[in-house]
Amino acid sequence: MNVTRLGCLGASLLAGAGVLADERELPSVEIPGIPDAAEAYWAPDSYHLIAQTRDPNALPTERGGRGALTWIFTADGAKSWRVNDRGQDGCSYFFPDQKRVVFTSTRDNMDMPVGNWSDTNNYPQGAELYSADLDGSNRKRLTDNKWYEAEVSVSPDGEWLAFGRQIDGNMDIWVMRADGSDEFQVTRTEDWQEGAPFFMPDGEHIIFRGWLKAEYGKITPTPMTIFTIKRDGTDWRRHTFDRGMNWHPHPAPDGQHYVYVRAETPNNWEIYLGNLATGKHRRLTYSDKLDILAMVSPDGQKMNWGRATGQGFSNIRTFVMDVSSLNLGAENYVEFDPEWGEAMPMAAGN
Repeated sequence: MNVTRLGCLGASLLAGAGVLADERELPSVEIPGIPDAAEAYWAPDSYHLIAQTRDPNALPTERGGRGALTWIFTADGAKSWRVNDRGQDGCSYFFPDQKRVVFTSTRDNMDMPVGNWSDTNNYPQGAELYSADLDGSNRKRLTDNKWYEAEVSVSPDGEWLAFGRQIDGNMDIWVMRADGSDEFQVTRTEDWQEGAPFFMPDGEHIIFRGWLKAEYGKITPTPMTIFTIKRDGTDWRRHTFDRGMNWHPHPAPDGQHYVYVRAETPNNWEIYLGNLATGKHRRLTYSDKLDILAMVSPDGQKMNWGRATGQGFSNIRTFVMDVSSLNLGAENYVEFDPEWGEAMPMAAGN
């Protein structure tokens, strides 16, 4: 870990001086001075992050609360700035050259119903994809169809975007070029609702989660399964087999591991580390509240995630954990093995 770059944050993590919610957790610290931000993603330099934070300039939520807009901030909280200035934003990601970002926003469809980013039956229709420079300039709209499009990520070579698109209530994974061209539908199912797609380090495979439409709203929390699939829609494989909620898998730089959310109880969600090769899982967080939306930094040294610090699921803050002892960096890269997991019986893609 680069202590010079991370300053006090790096020093505290290396010294084990981070806050321990439980002695079984690796050392961690809360990023100071950042508002509620449940979903943050590392920049290639493993120092900056991009997230949606509660912002007074955002379009209010359905219940009149503060909506979220896209911000970039440093892991020590020393610097932060806003990327988008209107509407409501749902997710964002850095391009690998760290010169541009991609984000979801309703900024051009604020006359449409606000919707609810957490309810698949009421997703914000008109949430579109945009790319922009780091300061929000040179913005380009990539989609224009007034459907729900979100949960976007960028391939390691910066050539492709993966995202979720909901059409007539059905959610599938799509990919397109970074300039918005060559759209391709990766999954085509009526029962599984797929989302949260992230490119594996090889750039050819995508890891994602799915739930069954028939179970949504009938079982709490919603059972979710972790899958991988090739970018062309072939070789759909299953990697979790329980009936629990396994949500938001994000691959580690080593190509073999991934971090994800598992619900211990309806009100206690934790971060786990999964292994695609062995199917084994290790719990990383221990709290009695909400731990969500984790990502291992590109250098393999740190993991960020959102943790509720208030009552219930409120006051979600961004934390950073020292995971250097887990050997998740690219120096330990393992090629994706097509035999990992279990082949899905249904066809996908075109």
